[in-house]
Amino acid sequence: QERLRIESWITGFTDGEGCFSVSFIKNKTSKSGWQIFPEFVITQGAKSFSALEIFKNYFQCGKIYVNKRYDNHNEYLYRYCVRSISELQTNIIPFFQSHRLKTYKHNDFILFVKILDLMSKGKHLSQDGAIKIAKIVEKMNRKKASQFLKSSETKR
Repeated sequence: QERLRIESWITGFTDGEGCFSVSFIKNKTSKSGWQIFPEFVITQGAKSFSALEIFKNYFQCGKIYVNKRYDNHNEYLYRYCVRSISELQTNIIPFFQSHRLKTYKHNDFILFVKILDLMSKGKHLSQDGAIKIAKIVEKMNRKKASQFLKSSETKR
């Protein structure tokens, strides 16, 4: 009973505050000059730090980072992040496949899983694969145009 409650809470909290994202980051040490960076993130203010600890303890992976703010907010932001592809595939994806998100975030999750599948097959290491991933990323979250696809370094 308690386990069902925590799993429902995690699903609902993620629907409201979570994000499945994939970023392209310039990286001179990688062959293509870009690193593809998938992550699952929950962000909260300092007053709700304990919620992030629940996620970390439940999934037994990821880290909590502080974003020290010096703007008009009165508290720091904290982020629970899972960035390891193996931890995403072993801990995060199976959970949300079993405990379906109720909002549009479920669609982002489906695309996120598709990208991780491509990455686990090494597709992200080729130019064509990276372009395919970038086009999927453009359909996620705020549907922003990919800087990777706009880059002069990307051959089309």
